[in-house]
Amino acid sequence: MTEDNPMLQEKQWNEFRDTGLFFYVNQILHAFGWALVVELEMDGQVIRAYPARTKFRGFGQDSIDKGYKKIAAFLRKEAETLYAEAHDDE
Repeated sequence: MTEDNPMLQEKQWNEFRDTGLFFYVNQILHAFGWALVVELEMDGQVIRAYPARTKFRGFGQDSIDKGYKKIAAFLRKEAETLYAEAHDDE
């Protein structure tokens, strides 16, 4: 439970997807024949999320380009925060 742990901050699946991290994690998992799956309602609400086996091995070039651009934007926006969090104990 995240409210009991100040080191964890629960986030929504759409934010994870929008940062490009969902793509990145799935790209790694595809090498092992796995994927994270998030089922959505028509309005975008999450029905459920689960790991699954897959025959897919990677993404098309357009998806890769979009995914890495999202990650770059996330890193640009969050760089100072990420650095501060990593050096919080110093």
